[in-house]
Amino acid sequence: MLSNNNSIIILLGNYRTPQRYYDIILNMSYKIVVYVPLENSDSVREAIASAGGGKSGKYSHCTFSTLGIGRFKPGKGARPHIGQIGKLESVKEERIEVTCENSVVGNVIAAIKKVHPYEEVAMDVYELTNW
Repeated sequence: MLSNNNSIIILLGNYRTPQRYYDIILNMSYKIVVYVPLENSDSVREAIASAGGGKSGKYSHCTFSTLGIGRFKPGKGARPHIGQIGKLESVKEERIEVTCENSVVGNVIAAIKKVHPYEEVAMDVYELTNW
């Protein structure tokens, strides 16, 4: 987060109505997408909600999921939760999508990493534009 209003003005340029740009920066939201083995998906969704993710108006725990197959081969030195070193693995996984506000995105990412079983969490974080 920027430290003061002058930083925001310098970043955005000298606009005649900078309040609109303050609002955009300070009220950004994010979409987080994470891939989780099916048996761990409920605990990851609960961690997301407990950290403040998945709120929409008066609703909480809002996520969207699709099922798929994750594929990977653990290399030397890896400690796989599923599979064996040097062997290609296929796992039924759930893709969980959730939106969250700027103020909680770090907490949501930390909560996912804390409960996710994989040592390398497959996660995408997208900045969303509020229209």
